[in-house]
Amino acid sequence: MIHSSIAIQVLPVQERAYSTAEIVRIVDAVIAYIAATGLRYEVGPFETTVEGPFGQLIEIIRRANEICIEEGADQVYCYVKISHAPGKAILTIDEKITKHKHEA
Repeated sequence: MIHSSIAIQVLPVQERAYSTAEIVRIVDAVIAYIAATGLRYEVGPFETTVEGPFGQLIEIIRRANEICIEEGADQVYCYVKISHAPGKAILTIDEKITKHKHEA
């Protein structure tokens, strides 16, 4: 039973202008970290959704910001949505999106 999920978008910022490739490289480092947690996640065009234990999700938010800085960002804008219902099941990623998936 899933009790918590987050949707996280990191936007690394640096004083000098970033190339799109540099932004993607930093965001990809965050996504690689999320993948390494072993939690269920789904990458979307604006954010990555992750479901799992609440404490671990909060740690992902913290670590995602640190990774951006470690990878060269001077500042990070981090947009987060949290769904948390202790003792009660919430809709999973699959329950929310499976009926909407289509092949391009």
